[in-house]
Amino acid sequence: MASTKSLVVVVAMVMVALVSSVAAVPGIATFYTPPYNPSSCFGNEDRGVLIAAAGDSIWDNRAACGRSYRVSCTGGTNAVPNPCRGGSVTITIVDYCPGCASRGVTMDLSQEAFATIANPDAGRIQIDYTQ
Repeated sequence: MASTKSLVVVVAMVMVALVSSVAAVPGIATFYTPPYNPSSCFGNEDRGVLIAAAGDSIWDNRAACGRSYRVSCTGGTNAVPNPCRGGSVTITIVDYCPGCASRGVTMDLSQEAFATIANPDAGRIQIDYTQ
């Protein structure tokens, strides 16, 4: 009985370690404003406002459509003081951002998603994201 409890504790610790090892990926985010439809992934289907357009680094030839990412602001990219509001937001990829790659942008968040994690006056922020 004691060895079974010990095994359960060890398995639980290994699972926690594995979950904790999922590293966030750094990137850059900007935002876009409504209307959000039509979108490249879902046409005229309304997918809410916590959405984003994917840059080339995550677009993956439309495979990113419908993927959810947890995004948090980690810092500014310009002179706006204290751009981050703290916390994170979960977004769904609904569109493609063809101009993002040329600007070094990972994802273009909806205005509402961006405002959840950062001051919109910043316009462009450093982020960490996980799928």
